[in-house]
Amino acid sequence: MANNNNTGRNRIVVPEARQALDQMKLEIASELGMSNYNAMDKGNLPSRQNGYVGGYMTKRLVEMAQQNMSGGTTTR
Repeated sequence: MANNNNTGRNRIVVPEARQALDQMKLEIASELGMSNYNAMDKGNLPSRQNGYVGGYMTKRLVEMAQQNMSGGTTTR
């Protein structure tokens, strides 16, 4: 099977959303007690902490999509 470099896990489908996603990542990290997450060396963080940030981002994005699909507004 050929390796396609365009299918990376961190590929942003809508490049215009990058800034909002980065802001969301920093807000979630701060909520989880990692106030200087942007300056942290992610390689030195336990995978559990990095996973929490990504997991909460995914959870929040799913919540936003569900609200959008139901015609409601997000509360965040």
